[in-house]
Amino acid sequence: MEHPCDVSTKKLSILNSSGENLAGILHDTGSKDLVILCHGLIASKDFRLLVSLAKTLSNAGLSTFRFDFSGNGESEGKFEFGNYSKEISDLHDVVLYWMQEGRLIKAILGHSKGGSTVLLYASKFKEVNMIINASGRLDLRTGLDKLFNKDFLDKIEAGPLILKNSLGNVFHVTREDLMQRLSIDVVAAVRTIPKEIRVLSVHGSEDELVDVENAIQCDSLIANHTLQIIPQHKATPTRKGGVFRLLLRFLGGRSVLLAGLCVASLTSAKEWGGG
Repeated sequence: MEHPCDVSTKKLSILNSSGENLAGILHDTGSKDLVILCHGLIASKDFRLLVSLAKTLSNAGLSTFRFDFSGNGESEGKFEFGNYSKEISDLHDVVLYWMQEGRLIKAILGHSKGGSTVLLYASKFKEVNMIINASGRLDLRTGLDKLFNKDFLDKIEAGPLILKNSLGNVFHVTREDLMQRLSIDVVAAVRTIPKEIRVLSVHGSEDELVDVENAIQCDSLIANHTLQIIPQHKATPTRKGGVFRLLLRFLGGRSVLLAGLCVASLTSAKEWGGG
């Protein structure tokens, strides 16, 4: 068993190609290997899921960097519902920054909308050969009636739709934002991810917001893909340290005692905002 190592925590900002500062937190174990963590829709780097992941990976000796996409959390910029291309650009800027700092990007993990973003990133940039998709969505036309209401197409003609996260923060979704999202074909993009890039998809079997079929479809579309479906029960979230052990094996064979950590949130998009 590996024992938790000394970890230094540092807040910093990275300038993106649009001239906006992206706020992030580095958890530095002294290792040059770095895992980048990407949040989901209407979430941030400070949501409990990413904080828990950063701690777990740090205890296994891996440095991590979690950051806010532009327009989210403490980062500069305007929130946009359908800005996947902007998030891909943000992520690319973050990767280049750390490469220039001498870091080896071990993997990128994205949750929910962040899962979709990291898959799109892998189809465009070949800089990182390990991608972890946690509860990402492939068909961006789906799930909108769960985020809003079934009559959202009528309502958006009258004005922006409203989203709220678990902290009570309010986000506005314009018609332009919605149309931008609907124009993105994630399925076509993931088909082009080269076999040199390893992709792990982790998804809860009972995810009510992003259906597990999204992960199953990834398995048929991506050349070098590992699928892990986590059995869940709607009424009783289970404690499965095995999920974290799976992540650590995927990241290079490290082992650490993780029993007792609640990972239901890792495999469900509901608590953290939908994809």
